[in-house]
Amino acid sequence: MEGETSWNSHCADDMSKDIGEFDSFSELSDEGNKETIISVDSILPDDLLERILAYLPIASIFRAGSVCRRWHEIVSSKRFLWNFSHVLSQKPWYFMFTSSDEPVGYAYDPILRKWYSIELPCIQTPNWFIASSCGLVCFMDNDSRSELHVCNPITKICKKLQEPPGMKFSDYSALSLSVSRTSHNYTISIVKSKQVPGNFLQWDLSIHIYDSETMMWATSLTEVLTGWRGGDESVICDGVLYFLIYSTGVGTPENRHSLVTYNLSSRSSPLIRSLIPVPGPLTCGRLMNLKGKLVMVGGIGKPDRPDIIKGIGIWVLNGRNWVEVGRMPHKFFQGFGELDDVFASSGTDNLIYIQSYGAPALLVFDMNQKLWKWSLKCPVSKKFPLQLFTGFCFEPRLEIAP
Repeated sequence: MEGETSWNSHCADDMSKDIGEFDSFSELSDEGNKETIISVDSILPDDLLERILAYLPIASIFRAGSVCRRWHEIVSSKRFLWNFSHVLSQKPWYFMFTSSDEPVGYAYDPILRKWYSIELPCIQTPNWFIASSCGLVCFMDNDSRSELHVCNPITKICKKLQEPPGMKFSDYSALSLSVSRTSHNYTISIVKSKQVPGNFLQWDLSIHIYDSETMMWATSLTEVLTGWRGGDESVICDGVLYFLIYSTGVGTPENRHSLVTYNLSSRSSPLIRSLIPVPGPLTCGRLMNLKGKLVMVGGIGKPDRPDIIKGIGIWVLNGRNWVEVGRMPHKFFQGFGELDDVFASSGTDNLIYIQSYGAPALLVFDMNQKLWKWSLKCPVSKKFPLQLFTGFCFEPRLEIAP
């Protein structure tokens, strides 16, 4: 099928495009016009070949490992992984689930504009909570919300974490992951929210933090919110945990959502003092960390009907103020067909992916170029009216492990 490639396949056409240009060259010998073929591979030292291979897209690196024993040993070496991690960063991929029951799907590579059929480790169903950062992905089950795994989806290396503290079977949970690009240590946060029995306005909220260095969980905060509840959106940027809270019925439509900031070092409270209003009535908000900046993709509600989406905007938080950096052109908004008031969106580096739950169409926004572009069509089609699609963004990296 066009655009689809098995992750383990070794495509000769792609190899010729990616590495064929420096694989060999020809020269004329001094004796007559006899042509001699000289392989560049045979004259390049290992360190130079490593540097050349490190600039390939990550999918081509996997194929390069099957060319010969020497290349396989090079792309598997620790020195190559170090070189690979210090060249230009790979653009983030997007994994799209294509089943409502099984965690199967395709990963989109925006560099080669191809979809790869890959298997995700650890996760059991697509409705698990998912967070990603710097090549690692964290999965948390959607039932007890106590089973967590951290994995590298490219290398399939996976680690199961100990059960987090706090309430089980919370009404709402928000998962986030932050990985240090230097030490590769990581922090996981879970914001849990549960209604106080018999009180519609009050909600118990707790924040739990996991540190990969100590391999320990700690309950960082417990608090009771009045008029607000937690949700399922959170992200960590530069040591600060951001998460959205939702009005329980008190206030104007403009105040249906609000942003909480929580410094993971100072751990200030109460949370209500740190609230930042969202930029107007939103049908939903999606938070992401793009190069250390907090970015929100939100569904813009109609002024008289804030629950009905009329467009999608992108904002960057500057201090305590939101700065709009993009708004989806109407032709792309219409291209989704019937877009629900909620949708999937995630991003990293300088790319943002937006996906409707009702179709496999995937839209990409480049923050640097302010460019909107459809991805190559996903090699799956909608088979029945109620079929849902969702996904998540992650960085493809080889050198990082949980």
